Amino acid sequence: MNTATAPLHADTPALARYRRIAWITLIAVYFLILVGASVRASGAGMGCPDWPTCFGSWVPPTSVEQLPANYQEIYADLGYAETEFNPVKTWIEYLNRLTGVTIGFLILLTAIYSWSVRKHDRAIATASLAAFLMVGFQGWLGSKVVSSNLMPGMITLHMLMALAIVATLLFAVARARRGIMMAESVQGIDPKFEKWLYIVVGLTVLQITMGTQVREMVDYLNHTEGADRSSWVSALPWFFYVHRSFSAVVLFSNLWLAYLLVRSVGWQHTLTRFTVAMILVIGLAIISGATLGHLGMPALVQPLHLVGASLLFGLQFLIWMSYRHARSADNEQTLSTA
Repeated sequence: MNTATAPLHADTPALARYRRIAWITLIAVYFLILVGASVRASGAGMGCPDWPTCFGSWVPPTSVEQLPANYQEIYADLGYAETEFNPVKTWIEYLNRLTGVTIGFLILLTAIYSWSVRKHDRAIATASLAAFLMVGFQGWLGSKVVSSNLMPGMITLHMLMALAIVATLLFAVARARRGIMMAESVQGIDPKFEKWLYIVVGLTVLQITMGTQVREMVDYLNHTEGADRSSWVSALPWFFYVHRSFSAVVLFSNLWLAYLLVRSVGWQHTLTRFTVAMILVIGLAIISGATLGHLGMPALVQPLHLVGASLLFGLQFLIWMSYRHARSADNEQTLSTA
């Protein structure tokens, strides 16, 4: 056996510890996406018109009496002409920032834990460190979102950066699970599976892209038109209806992917379990999307829809990485017995 690759097949206590902290961090990142989407849906994004402080303080005020009498003029001079203190929105945004800082420390801890497995697989440590550096950039980007007065394009970029952090952490987790997946053969898998896996990933990227465009338009209606939420759907352009109908294509293509897996490797295989979880997430995204489209864009449902799309992206990325690792083990075994 090649001694250079043998360690990648083994599982160690250090890898198990790393996976635990990395999974906790990933869950926390998804929680932050939920919190951030809730901030946006509730209109609390400018609850703190400055950054990193909030109304000039590290701990924001709880009443308008704690602010200067001319605070609106002060912030109007800084480019925020419509600033009006709202204690609920201010503290929602402040708690969002505290959550972000907490997750920053979790990702730092993940990077520290990755140091102990660098000799096993240097890519784990590299990806963990990259995720930590990306969080720093995300913090800077958050300040630009505030300074741009919630410009829709900046908000979308902020969201895409969060997904990039998720993908980087998932890459590290998948590498840390490599030994586990290499123990699960995919030799009997349907030959059409790999092709369909790439198809469903492409369909998901297309669907999320259309969803981003819908989200940009909703932001425009929210911040520019001032229309009531119940009238937003009727004001959305044609691609909203394409996005809504395309969800059926995404669902049935993933159901077919699951069928290929169940038929060829059974229900107990990790890839099948991940795919079933993915279909459940698609169901959540479709139900929340239908609720938004037919019940007047309720604010509480918007975060669920966004998190559903983010989870779908993460699960597909994890399935792709896990399949690659399982297939590489089968290829190595074939070569060793040839």
